[in-house]
Amino acid sequence: MNNLLSFKTLYDFALSEKVKLKIEKIILVIAMVSFLVHLALIYLKKYTVLNLFEDSNFFDSPIAAIYTPFSFILIYEVYLLIFYLPRSITTYITKQYEIITLIVIRRIFKDLSNLELSFNWFDIKNDIAFTYDIITALILFFLIYVFSYLRESLDRDSSLSSVETSQINQFIRIKKIMATLLIPIFIFIGLLTFGHWITDSTPENFSAVLKDVNSLFFDEFFAVLIIVDVLLLLVSFFYTDQFHKVIRNSGFIISTILIRMSFSVDGVLNNILIFASIAFGLGILWIHNKFAKNLKLE
Repeated sequence: MNNLLSFKTLYDFALSEKVKLKIEKIILVIAMVSFLVHLALIYLKKYTVLNLFEDSNFFDSPIAAIYTPFSFILIYEVYLLIFYLPRSITTYITKQYEIITLIVIRRIFKDLSNLELSFNWFDIKNDIAFTYDIITALILFFLIYVFSYLRESLDRDSSLSSVETSQINQFIRIKKIMATLLIPIFIFIGLLTFGHWITDSTPENFSAVLKDVNSLFFDEFFAVLIIVDVLLLLVSFFYTDQFHKVIRNSGFIISTILIRMSFSVDGVLNNILIFASIAFGLGILWIHNKFAKNLKLE
C-alpha cells in the first residue's frame, strides 16, 4: 500500500495536469530565449565580432536559429508522450508520430539554411535532402490527421473496453507506474546526451556533433519505448485476449521499431522508414476499428 501511495505521489508530482502546464510555460520561455541567443550568435559571427563557430554552417543563416527552439519543443513533446501514456494507448502512439514529424520539420529548417538555389536542383545533395524532407513532412502530417480521426471514430478509445471497470482502472494504474518510471529514464538519457555534447563538441565540429547527439537521444529513447510497448502488450493479456486488440498493440510495436530504425540511416531511406512506420500504424488502426465495429454488430 505504501509503495502504491509513493508511486501516486511521484505521478502527481511529475505528470499531473498542473505540472504539465508549468512545464509547458517553462519550455516556451526557454525556447524563446534559445532562439534569441542563437540568432545573436549568428549575427555576431556575420559581423566578425565572434569567430568561435567559423567552420560551422549552423551559424551562417538566421533560418538555422529556428532549429534550436524546435529542439526544446521536442523535449516537451517527449514529456507529453509520457503524460498521455496512462490515458490512452492510441494517443500515446500519436505522440510518437508527432515527435518524429517534428524532427523532420526541424530538419527542414536546417535544410533551408543550406539551400543552393540553382537550375541543377537535383544534382545538389542539400537541395535533394530538402525536397525529400518537405514532401515527407506533408505526407506525415496528413497521415497523423487520418490516424487521429480513426482514433476518435470509436465510441471509446480503450484497448480494454470489453472488461469490467475495475480491471480497466487496474490497467490504468499499471500504465501510471510505467509513466512514472519513464520520467527518470527520460531525464537520465537527456543528461547523458548533454554530457556527450559538452565533452565532444568543439567550434569546428559543432554541426556534426549536434546531429549525432540528437540522433543518439531519440535512438535511445525510442528503444526504451519499444520495451514499454512490449510490456503494455504483455500486461494487456491479463485483461483481454481479443484478437484485434492483440494485433493492434503488436502492430504499434512494429511501428515504433520502424521509427527507431530510421535514426540509424540517412537520406531517402530515413524518410521511407518514417513514412512506413506511420502508414503501418494507420493501417493497423483502420483494420482494428473495422474489426471492432463488426463485432458490435454481431
